Amino acid sequence: MEREFPWGSDKRYNDYSTYFRRRFEGRVQKISLDAGFTCPNRDGSRGIGGCTYCNNRSFNPDYCRMEENIAAQIVKGISFFSSKYPEMRYLAYFQAYSNTYARVEVLRKFYEEALSHPEVIGLVIATRPDCLNDEVLDLLSEFAERCYVSIELGVESFREETLLQINRGHTAQESIGAIHRIASRKIDNCVHLILGLPGEKDADFIEQAKIISELPVQSIKLHQLQLHKGTKMAIDYYFNPLGFNLFGVDQYADLVVRYLEHLSPEIIVQRFVSSAPSGLVVGPNWGLKNYEFVAKVEKLLEVRDTWQGRLIEM
Repeated sequence: MEREFPWGSDKRYNDYSTYFRRRFEGRVQKISLDAGFTCPNRDGSRGIGGCTYCNNRSFNPDYCRMEENIAAQIVKGISFFSSKYPEMRYLAYFQAYSNTYARVEVLRKFYEEALSHPEVIGLVIATRPDCLNDEVLDLLSEFAERCYVSIELGVESFREETLLQINRGHTAQESIGAIHRIASRKIDNCVHLILGLPGEKDADFIEQAKIISELPVQSIKLHQLQLHKGTKMAIDYYFNPLGFNLFGVDQYADLVVRYLEHLSPEIIVQRFVSSAPSGLVVGPNWGLKNYEFVAKVEKLLEVRDTWQGRLIEM
């Protein structure tokens, strides 16, 4: 007899695909967009050079090019997906860099342009904890009254030394404050976290899961540290590979299972791994599709007869 877990399914973690189907009652696809924003740790406001691990080409799909306006990118994105699923609806995913880092009137223009397409039913906005002032949150709350809105917040780590080392440009306390402020507006949120950043140990990863579990976080995206060409971190690795602990696939699957055991069952898990075009990857390159890694995690959860939140002290 299959067991049903607190999130209402027989899966051993609170998976995003199940939530997504229930939330939208049909097929919905995110379309990545590049509106030409920058970040405060690139333009000198908080630093220069950006995060040491960041190469936006590693996650922008081919149809997402800032040389074209938002409407054109959406049309291309829809044409990419619609042939397979004609009934699909779409979320405009402002993904590249910090998509609340501009004047409110500029943000409104971009968001309205995206929503002007009749098949776009909502906004997903990727940004940073230090780019969410009250005026921006007021704007996003306004949009949330008429359509689906989710803020994807790049937190990456709660260890202050790590944030300094990777030139993140904000503090862990700013991340915690931003999470609370988003939740107070009743806007959906997703927190991005990287496992394996230089200087972080096994205990830091488990502590991260415990910190996240105490915050009003709706969902998370986990990413293994993956080094990409054209980044400062890749250069650092070239000169000092012993300063990095790049996970093997089985090692990372084990970590994910142990992370899940300490993660609140109320938090939805959107993904476990990052992926990039192989030509951009310095390492690790496991040669696995995302779904193949998910299958490894699900099998390991089953073999160990464990599940998300099992080790949380009640």
